[in-house]
Amino acid sequence: MPTRETAVTGHAQQILSQIRKVVVGKDTTLLWVLAAILARGHILLEDIPGVGKTTMALAFSRVLDLQYSRMQFTPDVLPSDVTGYTVMDPVTGKMQYQPGAVLCNLFLADELNRATSRTQSALLEAMEEGQVTVDGVSHPLPNPFVVIATQNPIGAAGTQLLPDSQMDRFMVRLSLGYPSPRDEVNMVLNRQGGDPLAQAQTLMSREDLVALQQAVEETYVSESVVNYIVDLICATRNHSKILRGASPRATLAVTAMAKAVARLRGRDYVVPGDVREVFVYTIAHRLLLTPLTQAQNETPEEILRQILETVPAPKLR
Repeated sequence: MPTRETAVTGHAQQILSQIRKVVVGKDTTLLWVLAAILARGHILLEDIPGVGKTTMALAFSRVLDLQYSRMQFTPDVLPSDVTGYTVMDPVTGKMQYQPGAVLCNLFLADELNRATSRTQSALLEAMEEGQVTVDGVSHPLPNPFVVIATQNPIGAAGTQLLPDSQMDRFMVRLSLGYPSPRDEVNMVLNRQGGDPLAQAQTLMSREDLVALQQAVEETYVSESVVNYIVDLICATRNHSKILRGASPRATLAVTAMAKAVARLRGRDYVVPGDVREVFVYTIAHRLLLTPLTQAQNETPEEILRQILETVPAPKLR
């Protein structure tokens, strides 16, 4: 009988195998998306249009049997479009709640940075609390619940930068990027027999996914590994090139992602290597660099890799 940790690994391999039929040549990004979902986190995809962000989200919703909703954000999208609204029932005279687009399992917020700041903030409670409040009444979101938001990093016309508080609520920031020439050829060939998305099989129920998330949550993290995570986070707060370092929420995010990676590697405990593997992806979008550092074109990713080289990792016995 497979153990709980090997069961997570086995399910993950089957899931990724199905997703790879639809999204070609992006195995690393797909692994991080799955890890974030297992860690109950939200994902920010910062990428150019047309590289498969929507297709990837649809593939995950199909394979994991998640109720899917997509919203194309524009300046005229209202907060009530996201959270829902109440109207009076003409028959009973009572106020009835009409669910918004976010009442689903997997919500794709396409080009979130094109919405107004008021509409962007409508997602905050949903992402953090798992509920929306309309006219003073709270409505819980389905479980599981994942937000995949996209934004175009090139061109500022008609965009509104995501506030720092919203950026901090995304567990990871990822990018698909252009496929290699060989992968692009395979992508075209795969579509000669029809849409590969239609061939993606549903592998588990939502209840099964919640059980996998619970297994990830129960993954053991020793005190020495926790101290290592905190040391890395504190290094971002005391670095001369960083104006504002990572928050305590970031500490929890690194821990959750490290747990997910440990399970995906077939372990029920976290090792320092898991932390090192997820650190840059989980922290880079949360940092604010000094003006001089930005003028010198240094990136958060480069600085975080330097921190990984300077902060000593514990040796587990």
